[in-house]
Amino acid sequence: MTGKFLRGLSFAPVAVFLAAPRAVVAGVSVNEQRSLTFPPQGFSLAWYGEIFTDPGWRAALVASLVLAGLSAALAVLIALPLAWFLWRHMAPWANIFRLLGVAPFILPPVITALGLLTFWAMAGSYGAPWTAVISHAIFFVTLPLVTLSLGFSAIDRSLVEAASTMGADNRTVLRTVVLPLILPYLISGYAFAFVLSLNEYIVAYMTVGFTVETLPIKIFNALRYGYTPIMASVSVFFAAIAALVFALVARFSDLRKLLGALDES
Repeated sequence: MTGKFLRGLSFAPVAVFLAAPRAVVAGVSVNEQRSLTFPPQGFSLAWYGEIFTDPGWRAALVASLVLAGLSAALAVLIALPLAWFLWRHMAPWANIFRLLGVAPFILPPVITALGLLTFWAMAGSYGAPWTAVISHAIFFVTLPLVTLSLGFSAIDRSLVEAASTMGADNRTVLRTVVLPLILPYLISGYAFAFVLSLNEYIVAYMTVGFTVETLPIKIFNALRYGYTPIMASVSVFFAAIAALVFALVARFSDLRKLLGALDES
């Protein structure tokens, strides 16, 4: 009992240190005055409403949600057959494809962004909105690949062998046996990619510039005209979305196990 109390006591300063910046941002976001001051001068939730009522911020929010939703879905579509292939073919040479899948996320984001910028510029597609979707899908494909690989590794192979013995082909086995078992891992991979895509700035800026103004790009653009509490409210809004998504992942799957797998990658 004493040991648990001491561990909790030693963890308290770390928790306060990590929570303090978020508390300051949350306090600034409800500042009644049009300035980034803390402690807040008055209390107002108007800055949260401005995210949805101001045309510029609302358009940036929609752009971010569409980009995150489409790129996360594409990342899952890329990762699913790759994870399925790696699980069915356990030969050493198959790890080459795993390395290709995790390479974009291992490299520094600036390097990946510059590579994508060069590619789209040479292809003559720089600035097209769909290039940001593909770029984010490539950049974040590692996340669903890791979660799906974890899901596949938990499947009892005897179930697949039994289905094949009964005459089911690979497509039928995947649809009727494998997909129901890995569905929580598939949703988790989508959720991780969605949250990170929603907050990503460098790759989006490098691929579409100001053609598509997502919320992170909008924040940096707005800094040129001054500092207002709406920037803090957007940050709190992002944190709330991430907390909600991870809470849902924790509710329907093993979040601790998934995060451990992502750390190992």
